[in-house]
Amino acid sequence: MSDRKLLLLSNSRNADGAFLEHARESIRAHVGSVKRVLFVPYAGVTITAEVYTALVRTAFAEIGVTVQSVHEAPEPADAVNHAECIVVGGGNTFRLLERLQHYDVLAAIRTRVAAGVPYIGWSAGSVVAGPSIATTNDMPIVAPNGFAALGLVDFHINAHFTDAHPPGFRGETRRERLAEFLVLNPLARAVGLPEGSWLDVAGRGITLAGPHNAPCLSASGTRTLLAGTDVSAELEPKACST
Repeated sequence: MSDRKLLLLSNSRNADGAFLEHARESIRAHVGSVKRVLFVPYAGVTITAEVYTALVRTAFAEIGVTVQSVHEAPEPADAVNHAECIVVGGGNTFRLLERLQHYDVLAAIRTRVAAGVPYIGWSAGSVVAGPSIATTNDMPIVAPNGFAALGLVDFHINAHFTDAHPPGFRGETRRERLAEFLVLNPLARAVGLPEGSWLDVAGRGITLAGPHNAPCLSASGTRTLLAGTDVSAELEPKACST
């Protein structure tokens, strides 16, 4: 817990479509002195691992960091075990978890992050950092072996969170879907990360970064997390009380 170093982004592109530009300085600070990161492209479905990796390489080259993709490694678990920083991209969360299970790297990622290796995720890469992927927005286009995820944080994440409710729309809103999850998982907590927001986790400290406030939902109600503040007490109250 005390060695965690996580950057959990809601999204990878800003309003103009620029890739990782909105969080570039936070990514630079998070990577620190590391000069090579390991990228996990498994969430990509309509984009190939090669194209996805090239996109990430271009973005990280702007901060002087090179990128190795786990799909290029002969032994994925070995690549994780030697990674100085782990970067997990977005896409389809079910596909991401299924591939992490297939290559048997969940435990290896947990071990490296517990040892202080920085972790950066966006969208599906952030959702999978929680206890399970049950709060993803994605369609189950593949069937992983259960929903249990990395458990790097004690709370669940809903990326791309929005309160938008178009006129005439009769389906459930994002809050209503999360409320359903909490009825069946009353001990859980879930944070809705709006576009352009992210969580900066350093040990037990958790800061909500970006321009927006965010809801923290639990069976006891909803609290508003304020942008720019430490929100660890709301997201991981048990950890803060020990």
